[in-house]
Amino acid sequence: MMRRNLATTLRGKPRPDPMRDYDALPPPLRQWLATARLPWSPRSARRIWSKHGGDATAALASLDRAERATLARDIPKTWGKSHPAAHI
Repeated sequence: MMRRNLATTLRGKPRPDPMRDYDALPPPLRQWLATARLPWSPRSARRIWSKHGGDATAALASLDRAERATLARDIPKTWGKSHPAAHI
């Protein structure tokens, strides 16, 4: 029986730990993610958060705008222009 490719000296690709990334987020950002309408990754939420240099109010407003823009773009494509939420 041949056993090729079961062992290698090549380094594997580092695998991110999304729960550890989530736990490392600031509490206001974690709270926002818990109530978000879209499934944000901790990485993408932190990217928007960090653009505001510690101003939580501005960062949360920016996240809200990004989420509304994504929903406004995706809802009509997914459920049609007559869907009640198509004009968020």
